[in-house]
Amino acid sequence: MARRLLSIWFPRLASDVSLRRRPVEGPFALTHRSGNADHLHCLNPMASALGLARGMALADARAICPDLSTRPADLLREGAALSSLCRWAGRYGPMVAKEGVDGLVADISGVPHLFGGEQALREDLHAQLERMGLHAVSAIAGTRGAAHALARHGGGIVPDGRLAEGIGGLPVAALRIDHATAESLSRVGLSRIADLVGQPRAPLARRFGPGLVLRLDQALGVQPEPVAADRDPVHFGLRMTLPDPIGKQEDVMAGLARLLDRLCAKLAEHHLGARRLRLELGRVDRSTLHVDIGLARPMRDASRIAALFAKGVDELDAGFGIESLRLVAPVTEPLAPQQISATQPQRPADALADLLSSLGNRIGFDRVLRLLPADSLIPERSFRIAPAAYAAAEPLPNRHGPAWPITLFPPEPITAQGSPPARFRWRRMSFTTLRATGPERIAPEWWFDDPNWRTGLRDYWRIETREGPRLWLFHTPQSPGWYAQGEFA
Repeated sequence: MARRLLSIWFPRLASDVSLRRRPVEGPFALTHRSGNADHLHCLNPMASALGLARGMALADARAICPDLSTRPADLLREGAALSSLCRWAGRYGPMVAKEGVDGLVADISGVPHLFGGEQALREDLHAQLERMGLHAVSAIAGTRGAAHALARHGGGIVPDGRLAEGIGGLPVAALRIDHATAESLSRVGLSRIADLVGQPRAPLARRFGPGLVLRLDQALGVQPEPVAADRDPVHFGLRMTLPDPIGKQEDVMAGLARLLDRLCAKLAEHHLGARRLRLELGRVDRSTLHVDIGLARPMRDASRIAALFAKGVDELDAGFGIESLRLVAPVTEPLAPQQISATQPQRPADALADLLSSLGNRIGFDRVLRLLPADSLIPERSFRIAPAAYAAAEPLPNRHGPAWPITLFPPEPITAQGSPPARFRWRRMSFTTLRATGPERIAPEWWFDDPNWRTGLRDYWRIETREGPRLWLFHTPQSPGWYAQGEFA
């Protein structure tokens, strides 16, 4: 059986995907920032007809077409769309692989007769893509290189055994060689593939490199070029069908424990840990109940995960009974193997992760926050707040100078005289200074326009009062006044 390959090229994939979600009338282009300027990334046919081209600066494009509508390019969505098309193209062949960021190749050997021939297969392909709103060019040939070259230069079908004739009229750049090699070939009069077919291979390799000869032989079928389809991502999901319906929490938790043991073993094989899990319970009345949990860090400890499901399972209404359980880990992250022991006590990091997971599942992971150090000498900007489940603890920077208070609050004016003040009033209370340490001078960061620091320098003092509180006061020399901003433990 002759080997036949189908190449599909999507010249406007990014713009087609964007316009499917939000259609736009008139010329349209996606932009991508490169350097200090925006450039055109992908255009619709109307924009191309006006003379705009990919890579053109956006300012030049607007000078040519003031009515051009633009959006920022989403490279992640473009890649996801190509992955979806790769799975969809499996209807035309068992082996489908990506070609760059805008193409696919499928091995359709032995398949065309199911559609009524190769021409009918291409017609069905383009009809399906047209209904999706996608522009595409396709070609069928006996080699991957020939199909790729023909798809990007008009498309068509190269009959079996006529590769040299089918692609001979195409430019040498269609062989997937770099631009410099194509220019060098054109300068010596070798502008078409047919000009290279009869040339001796050794002189071509010496002058233009072995890459040219390899691509030429691959297109003509002399060198093999297989289609290696991408591996399907591992699915971390397990299902259990029960012989009799159950309804008690302990029965559901027992079934969940069996599923968790198998799921955690599968995660360990791939050196992964779960970050989110979903338990689906199928009731006798054909309805489905869901229990979702999140984890503060990757985990594959079945007993610790099961404890997080207990509250959600207890709140479910089993109805007339539950007849199936399904456990899925939709979000996973790398987790290296760890040495564990049944007699080893729980580590503090594990206890903290369990606490964050428990709190996050009750009130939301975005509401459990932690303070992280920031690179600033300004007290108000010396820390930042981040969700504890998504930000690892960071070591404190090596800051020289007096220690700062454990509690900070916005500056509060106090009534005081002298430097440092012997007596002062704060929050309607009178204090007497027992010991003062300072001053520590902090200058404002001139690259930030902070209204609170427009008074200029601050001289901070550590004040121990006879009444007990240990306060952090500061004085502004440019605008005389005393303020309290923190309290020591």
